[in-house]
Amino acid sequence: MGKTKNYLYFCTMLKLLMKKQALCLLLLVLCCLPLHAQYDLLSAKKNVIRGGYNFWVYTPEDYYFSMDTTPLIIFLHGASLCGHDLNRVLRYGPIDAVKRGRDIPALIVAPQNPGGPWNPHKLNDILEWMKKKYPFDETRVYVLGMSLGGYGTLDFAGTYPEKIAAAIALCGGSTLKSYAKLGDLPLWIVHGTADRAVSVKESQKVVAGMKQLGITDRLRFDWMQGASHGALARFFYTDKTYDWLFQHALTDPGRPVCTVIDITQADLSSAYRGMQRRVDELEVELNSEQ
Repeated sequence: MGKTKNYLYFCTMLKLLMKKQALCLLLLVLCCLPLHAQYDLLSAKKNVIRGGYNFWVYTPEDYYFSMDTTPLIIFLHGASLCGHDLNRVLRYGPIDAVKRGRDIPALIVAPQNPGGPWNPHKLNDILEWMKKKYPFDETRVYVLGMSLGGYGTLDFAGTYPEKIAAAIALCGGSTLKSYAKLGDLPLWIVHGTADRAVSVKESQKVVAGMKQLGITDRLRFDWMQGASHGALARFFYTDKTYDWLFQHALTDPGRPVCTVIDITQADLSSAYRGMQRRVDELEVELNSEQ
């Protein structure tokens, strides 16, 4: 009889313990919900910086578990997406690549330029705003852009090289008065030789200026033979672009440029495989950029 009482007592206590654990788990989940709710996968930020750019913020699916180790990518669009309709910024670029199935494990910031050259100081304002609102690895901030965004990438990188781990500038150029600081960070400049919207000479001028200054140790450049202006948009849709960026951090001794990852014409040709096919009109639109 004593054994039976002991058994019943044991079962009762076990049930109470399980209920208590379940309650604790529920409370833990409820406490975490507000933290999760403040980060949507894609969020439009309008008028959050006085006098600054409006922008999109994309958070990767596992962001809640990798916040402080998550890298940040800043994407700068070309002239065709300028204006005041923020939805236009989603027409191409890293966020569009994610929407079409590409896995990019990073925070992605995509500002909209209302018109004119990209302003490096306004881009820095966005970066500083992000530091206050979104935890991420501040040693792994990357910038990439094409056309007008290629100019913006070089201008931003050459103004704040101490904040940017690496940058890729596609079919652009630079409005910097001095290229001196462009040698302070890993940089990849790419341009198509058949570009009719922005001449390859614009990128070649930057490379020549850096060579004259003797600051090409961290520079890579490629002139894609026969590639049009719009063809370089494929860089946003290939994994190798992001693999190359993620090889760099501000804490790297000497901040060397990665030379073991190449992006070839074949890579660009297959960039859209494994995701929804891009419409032909996109490259037509980009090729007509001014």
